[in-house]
Formats: sequence, C-alpha cells, structure tokens
Amino acid sequence: MRTVYVNGEYLPENEAKISIFDRGFLMADGVYEVTSVLDGKLIDFDGHAKRLERSLNELEMPHPDVLPDLLEVHRELVRLNDLEEGMIYLQITRGAPDDRDFVFPDPEATKPTVVLFTQSKPGLADNPTAKKGIKIISIEDQRWARRDIKTVQLLYPSMGKMMAKAAGADDAWMVEDGAVTEGTSNNAYIVKGNTIITRHLGNEILHGITRAAVLRFAREAQMQVEERSFTIAEAQEADEAFITSASTFVMPVVDIDGASVGTGAPGPVAARLREIYLEESRKLAI
Repeated sequence: MRTVYVNGEYLPENEAKISIFDRGFLMADGVYEVTSVLDGKLIDFDGHAKRLERSLNELEMPHPDVLPDLLEVHRELVRLNDLEEGMIYLQITRGAPDDRDFVFPDPEATKPTVVLFTQSKPGLADNPTAKKGIKIISIEDQRWARRDIKTVQLLYPSMGKMMAKAAGADDAWMVEDGAVTEGTSNNAYIVKGNTIITRHLGNEILHGITRAAVLRFAREAQMQVEERSFTIAEAQEADEAFITSASTFVMPVVDIDGASVGTGAPGPVAARLREIYLEESRKLAI
C-alpha cells in the first residue's frame, strides 16, 4: 500500500481524506505537477517547481507553507514507497472553505490543500512503445484560453484520449484555428529536413518542462529548432513527428489521422532526442 502526503502528513493511501467542500473537487480550482523518477531520483524537479509557483501566481492562489520544502517531501515519498521508476503527482487547491461559493475564500481562514502521491511505472525509460511509435488523431481544441496554467481542469483532454481510443489510436492532437496546439497531455512536434518544428509558447499551450529540456538539448546537439504553428496536413507530410511529456519523455508519432508520417516508423531525430534526454536527465537528476 502506498504512503501518500496530505496537508503535512504521510499516510497510508486508504486513510487519506479531503473535504467535500475542497475547491479542487467543486471548482477544479487547483494546479498540479508530475515529476518523473528514474533510478530513485527526480527528473527536472527545478523546472516543475518553478512552473508550479507560476501557476499559483497566475491564479492568485496562496502559496502553501510547505512550498519551500517540496523537494524534501518528494524525496521522502520516493523513500517511503521504494520508488525506483515512476512519477510523483502533486496537486495544490485553494483549499476547503466552510461551504460552496464561487467567490474565493479568505486566504487567512482557508489554507491551500496539498496532496502528493507516487505512481510506480517499472520500464518507464525502456518503454517498448518508443520503438514502434504511436498513432494519433486530430480533434478540435475546446479547452479554456489559459492552457499555460497547469490546472486540474482535465476533462476535455480526458475526453480527447477517449476519442482516440474509440478511433483505435493512442492519443490526440488538438487543433485551433487550423493549427495544432498540443496533445492531450503533451507537446507536439514535427521534423522537416533538419529542422524540429513545435508551436511557439503562449497562452494556447502548456509550457512543457520536458519541452524546454528537449529543445535545449537539441540546440546543444546542433539541431535546428523552429518555434511556430503547423497544421495537421503539414504534419502528415513531415519526415517525422513526436511528442514530449514528463511521463513519455520523447515519443515518436508514426500515424496522424490514418496517414503514415515519413516511413511509418520512428525516425532518427526522435530516437536521438529520446536517447539524449534520458542520458542528460539522469546525469542531472536529484
């Protein structure tokens, strides 16, 4: 049985409780982060911590007292759960006032709710799917306008994954005004010639921590990077396509809406980027 963290306490998962008035439950008024663990160490923790603080600030959400100690909490959960490979999920909500109300509660009277738990994923780094690639479909992007904030409003991405499953695909890329924004839980890329193309940062997409690291490693490896919008048609005609996220690292995309990308098999750029990312991230893990 897992040990989880709830508001300052380490508890068996079956003893963890949250109020029915918690605004994360009632209003999706919360933010979250997912940090990968490889070899019992945290990957890209500093990036996740900085993005978490930005999300809190964007929503004018009070910072929980534990915020400066989150690294220690993560490490303790790794230790308590003997976690070698997997993820740590962190969620902070605006807390649980005495009753339901659209108006934000008084931050002096209602403290944020903080929850963390582990997910063991043996074989995360050696995922065989990376050798064959994934198939995706395109769907309309119907999310709210502030996707740069990593909130717990995940209903539409969840619906998108179910649309993909129903179509016999692995995931979906969302499209707005004719251009790809991102995947349901990942950033989207294509490769044309020697150039890696991915959507520019803005309120329309999540500022991926894995995205930032992969693009940095790509530039250090003398690969060309272009940050701009692209269409599904352009992606179908690309030499390669791939996604990045904290849980998939770099994952090749071999089919988009039934059309094979490139040779229909994972290409060399995605394979090399995955190799570099895992190698460098393990060196920098804490």
